[in-house]
Amino acid sequence: MRVDLFDFELPTENIALRPARPRDAARLLSVPGAGSLGDLTVLDLPSLLNPGDVLVFNDTRVIPAQLEGQRGEARIGATLHKRIDLRRWQAFVRNGKRLREGDEILFGSGVTAHAESRFADGSWTLFFPGDEPVEVLLERAGQMPLPPYIAGKRPTDAQDREDYQTMFAAKDGAVAAPTAALHFTPRLIEAIAARGIRTETLTLHVGAGTFLPVKAEDTADHQMHAEWGTIDAATADRLNAARAAGNRVIAVGTTSLRLLESAAGEDRVIRPFEGDTAIFITPGYTFRAIDGLMTNFHLPKSTLFMLVSALMGLERMHEAYAHAIAQGYRFYSYGDSSLLLP
Repeated sequence: MRVDLFDFELPTENIALRPARPRDAARLLSVPGAGSLGDLTVLDLPSLLNPGDVLVFNDTRVIPAQLEGQRGEARIGATLHKRIDLRRWQAFVRNGKRLREGDEILFGSGVTAHAESRFADGSWTLFFPGDEPVEVLLERAGQMPLPPYIAGKRPTDAQDREDYQTMFAAKDGAVAAPTAALHFTPRLIEAIAARGIRTETLTLHVGAGTFLPVKAEDTADHQMHAEWGTIDAATADRLNAARAAGNRVIAVGTTSLRLLESAAGEDRVIRPFEGDTAIFITPGYTFRAIDGLMTNFHLPKSTLFMLVSALMGLERMHEAYAHAIAQGYRFYSYGDSSLLLP
């Protein structure tokens, strides 16, 4: 499909630079497969779901993966993207043309890395020498890797360390937050449980590639980034049992959805999964694992807007986004949310 079919105009004032406070006070646009759109708040979510439905959250934890350093006189910026092994990460590098294989980058606070090899897409393998875990080094020298549409408008600060982390964050490895889950609070989870709605977790370590623009003119020519994820056998069994009983599986966030769909076969059975996924979902895709999606509002011509258009239909999503823009909904990572139920 032509990428420009997924374009729309978004006023800059609709881009959220801070989250709603409290988190569950964010607005929620209810988007059914047909009929009227509903303007609600995230606290209304339990009333939109049925007892027995299952919400699936991503328990990845964002690490301070944004590094600023120098190689000689050259300023080098690095955003860690994907773990290769215990001491190596693939990284998107700013001013990478100034790097050569074997160069040492000084990131401050005693943290250094060696530029080992360059990928075809321009990213680099960075090796962090020493005995301390790389996560410890990042806590010392790194910053939270806010999306470019926020970082380009204000500096990252201490508040982002808390704001850009979900209440489910448990397993280090993401360089971007699973932002739909940022809206959840203990009181909302209590209300969900009281309604008889169940929750499950999986892990997908979100990579910085999620923010890369689609440069191809046709979706068939876009190369999707890979991310590592896992679903254990017990979780898969419970999700399959829920659907077999006639209940719905609702992914909280496109990251949860992408991993669930990667783990499901054509028979619609979710299986244990561990490894990389580069699934790219566009209109025409047949969903196997999920029955709905809670998600924030995405960038024009992004792979994520293509995903929601695959779920709800391109015309329906343009209608929903036009409504959200007109009604002043806040977009992107710190913005408002939507519940898509085809």
